[in-house]
Amino acid sequence: MTDILVIGGGAAGMMAAISAARAGAAVTLLEPNERLGKKLNITGKGRCNVTNDSACDELIAHVPRNARFLYSAFSRWEGRDTMAFFESLGVPLKVERGKRVYPVSDRSFDISAALERELKRLNVRMVRDRAEALLLKDGRVTGAKSLTGRYAADAVIVATGGVSYPATGSTGDGYRLAKQAGHTIVPQRGSLVPLVSDDPDCAAMQGLSLRNVTLTARNQKGKTVYQELGEMLFTHFGVSGPLVLSASAHMRDFDRDSYRLSIDLKPALDEKKLDERLLRDFSERSNQDFDNVLGALVPRSMIPVIVRRTGIASDTKANAITKEQRRRLLETLKRFEIAVTGTRPVEEAIVTSGGVKVGEVNPNTMASKLVPNLYFAGEVLDVDAYTGGFNLQIAWATGKAAGEAAAEQELAI
Repeated sequence: MTDILVIGGGAAGMMAAISAARAGAAVTLLEPNERLGKKLNITGKGRCNVTNDSACDELIAHVPRNARFLYSAFSRWEGRDTMAFFESLGVPLKVERGKRVYPVSDRSFDISAALERELKRLNVRMVRDRAEALLLKDGRVTGAKSLTGRYAADAVIVATGGVSYPATGSTGDGYRLAKQAGHTIVPQRGSLVPLVSDDPDCAAMQGLSLRNVTLTARNQKGKTVYQELGEMLFTHFGVSGPLVLSASAHMRDFDRDSYRLSIDLKPALDEKKLDERLLRDFSERSNQDFDNVLGALVPRSMIPVIVRRTGIASDTKANAITKEQRRRLLETLKRFEIAVTGTRPVEEAIVTSGGVKVGEVNPNTMASKLVPNLYFAGEVLDVDAYTGGFNLQIAWATGKAAGEAAAEQELAI
């Protein structure tokens, strides 16, 4: 029987181990954490956004980096396949806004527990250990060694994750192992990461969450790199929330480019309708102060900021506001701008951008093009996607491709 060593017990590693074992291989899974799927258990705020109920083309459209590399894996394992897989393991799923898929229980532990049960059913050997180096002989991988011993294998699958959330075990081990085998490692940065701004208005509105707003991100040339309707959050360092995290995936080079965010606080109203709304509000509250009238338009903690940005004194009576002042208010509501200076550290990112260069990996099998019997899966690869279950879908699809290919190749020998 073929021996396959999977390094990393996260989403991609567990899927690779299950797929290889189902194909008839004897599998050993190395994971230094006490529990498997530690990062998986905190995804989706503990609910686990398992996948996105999308077909291949739609999945590809939500991958801003090296999407073409994933075409083969996604064409063979779409969102619906992931759903069927987990439901076959006894986990009922539900589809929410944006085709996001969650367990009905809203418990991420149900996902990791189902995977662990399947690993045990397939007699996968699970060892709490950390791989320190690959074992290489005559240009081929023959296993890995740890501080406590050696693990001989006919094939090795590296699925160690990236460097985001290091407390979950994503400490960059896989990059070191890949580099040892001669692979190029694309520098890592955070993707799906909060953004930093030195605009004092962000700190002034710390904790304010905005819903149903449109966020537009533009580069220094004024080109729109991202635009979407959804939710965001102001923080002491800048901005965060689902819209901001997705926007960050398009803001990749702060060394050579600069970015501005523009928030449409009233996306349901075009400028003409919004102006009519403002005229109506001012007319109905003609004797009220400007800041009181704003209470019907924006959240309370935003009122002082709007007052400051429009330059309209807070105690100005509504019936005294000029057409020019009303126009300034309209433009502030439709284009609330924030300059962004950078991202939070990669350790705070949901996923890591960068990693093993995909041009050195076979997209059909996830096999190394440089070293026979070496495979990669998941976040260790230089691919990342938007929020909405797409990054976990990358883990499942590449893990399955690597596990099956490793088992089938070795069993054929």
